[in-house]
Amino acid sequence: METYEILRDLAIIIIAAKFFGLIARKCKAPQVVGEILAGVIIGPAVLGWVSQTQMVTYLAEIGVILLMFSAGLATNLRELLKTGPQALLVACCGVFIPLIGGSLLYMCFYGFMPWGSDEFFRAVFIGVILTATSVSITAETLKEMGKISTKIGTLIMSAAIIDDVIGIIVLTFVIGFKDPEAKPGMVVLKTVLFFAFAIVVGFISYKLFKLFDKRYPHTRRIPIAGLAFCFAFSFIAERIFGVADITGAYVAGIILCSLSDSSYIERKIDINSYMLFGPIFFSSIGMKTSFDGIDSSIIWFSIGFVLIGLLTKIVGCGLMTKTFKYSWNDSLKVGIGMMTRGEVALIVSQRGLAFGLLDSKYFTCVIMLILFSSVLTPIFLKLLYSKDNNKLESQ
Repeated sequence: METYEILRDLAIIIIAAKFFGLIARKCKAPQVVGEILAGVIIGPAVLGWVSQTQMVTYLAEIGVILLMFSAGLATNLRELLKTGPQALLVACCGVFIPLIGGSLLYMCFYGFMPWGSDEFFRAVFIGVILTATSVSITAETLKEMGKISTKIGTLIMSAAIIDDVIGIIVLTFVIGFKDPEAKPGMVVLKTVLFFAFAIVVGFISYKLFKLFDKRYPHTRRIPIAGLAFCFAFSFIAERIFGVADITGAYVAGIILCSLSDSSYIERKIDINSYMLFGPIFFSSIGMKTSFDGIDSSIIWFSIGFVLIGLLTKIVGCGLMTKTFKYSWNDSLKVGIGMMTRGEVALIVSQRGLAFGLLDSKYFTCVIMLILFSSVLTPIFLKLLYSKDNNKLESQ
């Protein structure tokens, strides 16, 4: 692709994303809903003006990394530590219930099969796809409403990160049973080592940043150094420990969230995210949508896949949250916030294709789940939080 064609694509994406984002805001829906729908319209599914090129993919990946870093910076560390045990249990239910639900869905459509057969592992893999939570869209929605640093917002963010880690471990075990060359134990060890590394290196890095911040308070050197730290941590997480780069970015943000200039860093990062990388990331979700090669059986399976994917997260995470004596409204917020799927589900699906655990025709189901969950989650969260505001006004 020529350079001028890349510039044309970027111009179309940014204008369309912001235009539909403004329409969404006028309709009292979060901007991300409009940006995702913009990707569907300008992408191959409708108009075909922009395709998912390698450059767009790279920029979208930077976008989600910046978004997760910003979410980490906005996290209340005290609330994170307080909700840690609760987040772990919520995440476990958010993995176990969708795993069982997805596996049973496949078996209901194609029959129950014995342990060890290829079809059995295909059924389990459908469940594995449903385990991953995409926290990026929820994080953007919570930030837009100013709720990301609240107790519920922190619980959702913490549980989603743990959820992805558990989901990756489950994926590794499934591939390990299917592929004798894979070593599930090594991945579990690498994950544990990553968080041990994050604690040790994070503590040292925080002290260094604190000294740097004290010497050069409120200068552009601080966010520049923070951005470099984010990219470095993302690279180390993905390349060395095999943990998702978005997890590394979120952890990097948490390490720096207690700095006196953390909000200043966040504002500078948000400028890049809001103007360029964020719209590209959310539009790219819509651009992955395709309606080619869909028959009646896949349509019915897709409907079941989407419904099971949404409901199992709401039921699993919501009910577990309720056991901690949260209100039904807050419990539902956690369940809704955990039901989004995105880049991790796509990564898991691509791994399944590579290892013969997923047919390409089911990739459309994953795209539909990502699209529906990405659009519905911000809308439902805004409705739930609006109920809180109405109660306060009536008091």
